[in-house]
Amino acid sequence: MRTTVGIIGAGPAGLLLARLLHNAGIDSVVLESRDRAYVERRQRAGILEQGTADVLRAAGAGERMDREGLRHDGIELRFDRRRHRVDFPALTGGRSVMVYAQTEVCKDLIALQLQEGGPLLFEAEALAVEDAGTDAPRVRFRHEGREDVLECEYVVGCDGFWGVARKAIPAELTQVFERTYPFGWLGILADVPPSHDELVYARHDRGFALLSMRSPSISRLYLQVPDGTDAGTWSDEEIWDELEHRFETADDWRLERGPITQKSVTPMRSYVHEPMRHGRLFLAGDAAHIVPPTGAKGLNLAVGDVVTFARALTHRKETGSAELLDTYSQTCLRRIWQAERFSYDMTTLLHRAPGATGFEDRLQLARLERIASSRAAETDLAEGYTGFSFG
Repeated sequence: MRTTVGIIGAGPAGLLLARLLHNAGIDSVVLESRDRAYVERRQRAGILEQGTADVLRAAGAGERMDREGLRHDGIELRFDRRRHRVDFPALTGGRSVMVYAQTEVCKDLIALQLQEGGPLLFEAEALAVEDAGTDAPRVRFRHEGREDVLECEYVVGCDGFWGVARKAIPAELTQVFERTYPFGWLGILADVPPSHDELVYARHDRGFALLSMRSPSISRLYLQVPDGTDAGTWSDEEIWDELEHRFETADDWRLERGPITQKSVTPMRSYVHEPMRHGRLFLAGDAAHIVPPTGAKGLNLAVGDVVTFARALTHRKETGSAELLDTYSQTCLRRIWQAERFSYDMTTLLHRAPGATGFEDRLQLARLERIASSRAAETDLAEGYTGFSFG
């Protein structure tokens, strides 16, 4: 089996890359270890930056997003029982974000790929990337009970943190930068309309809380909990009671309760693998970097990676120059480190660390007061939240 670009992983990054390459007249094959049903129900991020939404529209994958997604023009910060709204368009020259679940992005891109694009193989487990440092890399994979080889000109690993692509880069050539956090998020899905029409980020002495949504009828909410917490140890009533405490305000705002349909705990970490390229192997998304979810950056960073690669390969096709491919890692890492910085800042701004002192509590409140009272500080947050340039 032979193709120009072998793509490992049919998450949003791999699927979008296949679409971008198809639109540029470049053939590809996508290998996905899971079945289609799993990919289309895998719950992940739901906030699309302005740039991500624009890329999906330009790729011909934005029709349902624009019809069913929820455009958000701001977020609300809560602290010390106060409420402060950050107005994105007013601070960023008109930029906004879109609430549209990753599962829906995948459904849209899968439908397009199967209808118009190249091969998309589900239940095709990539076993290894071979000869990555040569002009003829190969992906060894297992599909329908037998091993096969995909011969490529380029391989892009969109296969996540536990995938095989990153392992093909020699350890002596790599640097890893990481940080783990002593807390995670207890997240729930609930069959109740959101209690606010925009996301609410709450800093409280009892810990962080986030009010989000999947649709006008389904709420997504999160609580900061100690690292290693078992979601099953929290009753539904305890979760709602704790959310009420952390979202409390001085006015008459109320949190609406409803049946909880799903609960899970997400650990939090920051991780960057450098470089993101070795020979003709390129890493994208969680294969190369992870951010804590506070800044809503994970999916959007992956989109930036594959946009960068597609532009670089298209440039090679049209001009014969490999310049953009050669600088892929550096180009992506400039944006990634800004997103890592933003996500770290949001995490330390809003979460209460175990053993935090009164001094640290007051510093958090001072930082939030600064955002609420300074247009410059508020603009920095709005620019970071709505997204960094893919350039």
